[in-house]
Amino acid sequence: MQQGYLADFVSLLFPELCAACGEGLIANEQLICTACLYNLPFTNFHQQPDNIVAQQFWGKLQLEGAYALYYFTKGGKVQNLMHQFKYKGVHQLGNLLGKIAGEQLIKNNVFKAVDVIVPVPLHKKRMRQRGYNQSACFAEGLAQKLNAAVECDNLVRLSATETQTHKSRFARFENMQDVFVVKNPERLAGKHVLLVDDIITTGSTLEACGTQLFKVDGLKLSIATIAYATADS
Repeated sequence: MQQGYLADFVSLLFPELCAACGEGLIANEQLICTACLYNLPFTNFHQQPDNIVAQQFWGKLQLEGAYALYYFTKGGKVQNLMHQFKYKGVHQLGNLLGKIAGEQLIKNNVFKAVDVIVPVPLHKKRMRQRGYNQSACFAEGLAQKLNAAVECDNLVRLSATETQTHKSRFARFENMQDVFVVKNPERLAGKHVLLVDDIITTGSTLEACGTQLFKVDGLKLSIATIAYATADS
């Protein structure tokens, strides 16, 4: 009983806030408040095979499926969410968002057939700075719903790259050339791989990763991200 009172007192002094809207969380709410969980801007791309994410890769990568959970807009709640996730150390958000996305994707026959989930890797230097790979956190949540394996050490980043912010699509693509490699292609041969990242803008990072993955014999590829942003977002 005393522990319960102490927890209530601490929560009054240091209330937990919703990562999306910044409002205080109430009992049984974790990380994201109930209102935001239901009202964040879902894309519903899992119901649209030719959605705008898929269209970005036409003529570049032959994808089985393409998906993003939310729309990203400047100053919006999804931007707040991503900022907390990537830069404020709230890595638990990745698992939660992965589960939310997985609940949608498990209803889609294409994504339900995924064998392996591969997160876009961070360079070792960035990994040391951040302490976690946000894409891997998202992958772990997805895996729980899709009943798929996660491989975090097969697709690797060979070199650090300059920030992609404010670069044109061509400059982003050039920035990502020869950055990634698949270390053990035999582990992915003949598998349906779901390549995941936190956010997609021009798709240059995912395209560079996908190009390397398609060097694996018999591999099928799908893509999923937490958010979709236009190039000017």
